[in-house]
Amino acid sequence: MRIAFYGSSLVSSYWNGAATYYRGLLRALSNHGHDITFYEPDAFDRQAHRDIEPPDWCRVVVYEATAAGLNKAVAQAAHADVVIKTSGVGFADDALLQGLMATARPNAVTGFCDVDAPATLGDLAANPAHPLRQALPALDMVLTYGGGDPVVEAYRAFGARKCVPIYNALDPDSHHPVPVQDRFRADLAFLGNRLPDREERVDRFFLDPARRVPDAVFRLGGSGWSDKSVPTNVRVMGHVPTADHNAFNVSAKAVLNVCRASMADNGFSPATRVFEVAGAGACLVTDAWVGIDLFLRPDQEVLVVRDGQDVVEVVQSLTPARATAIGRRALARVLAEHTYDRRAAIVDRLLRRDAEQKAVRGRVA
Repeated sequence: MRIAFYGSSLVSSYWNGAATYYRGLLRALSNHGHDITFYEPDAFDRQAHRDIEPPDWCRVVVYEATAAGLNKAVAQAAHADVVIKTSGVGFADDALLQGLMATARPNAVTGFCDVDAPATLGDLAANPAHPLRQALPALDMVLTYGGGDPVVEAYRAFGARKCVPIYNALDPDSHHPVPVQDRFRADLAFLGNRLPDREERVDRFFLDPARRVPDAVFRLGGSGWSDKSVPTNVRVMGHVPTADHNAFNVSAKAVLNVCRASMADNGFSPATRVFEVAGAGACLVTDAWVGIDLFLRPDQEVLVVRDGQDVVEVVQSLTPARATAIGRRALARVLAEHTYDRRAAIVDRLLRRDAEQKAVRGRVA
């Protein structure tokens, strides 16, 4: 099927944490024979910070972040069998959704892919006139980055026909063990952009522990941290291209994952970093959230911390041998159960089933 996918960016992870999710899922989906085009706006200087060039498994159309550019991109939806818009495209999201709903053919499968479902659901609850809330009954499906039953139930209560979590996963061709690089060595590393609903938790789980263990090296990667006041033992790296993620992960004794507040509160929302770190065979430390045991076993395949004191204890007590063992077990688990090939198979079945049902209804009509 011809899939038109409208998202923030496929070719750049700059201020775009969902990039590796889109790449992993769509690459695996292309293996099911789908012809995919990714439409992304030229916004937030992302095109100047590309991590990859357009791949051979997906066409990429970059449109101007103007009304004319948006209209031109939306018009292409009329030629697609499947039209999917993501959350957080970053330019005229509401107009994009409304335009796609009006342009998609009646027999096209339409969907919304939510990469921050708890936050989106909060917006829908606060605004009964929200364009997405109005569109939900007409969309064939909602696919979410995570969230489990709480998110599924909430979306259905807002009128979604069906909501299916398509969790983050591992693309073993992109994220895998590599040699250690001295420039990324650390006792604890964290990689994530500076965002309002993440910063307080980074302070609590990363920077405060760094102050309490001054003889340890902490490494902070991601955009937006350059003017942040940090302890002297924290090395601020700035944006880390995806090509360097494997080395960043394996070179630290342990790598911290800190969920955004909304995802931590909801649970069942493993971040992309969880699978990137595990896929590199590195030792993952994550803040506590409900559902972690569905993906990795605490104390065996991942270390779970409740607060900054737990992080301090991990940094002080974790031996290289134990860190290595945890990383190896995590790698084995995600390779066996949590790859994008598995996730894409679910999406492929959903799309083909809905397309067939629409075709049958069309023949009957």
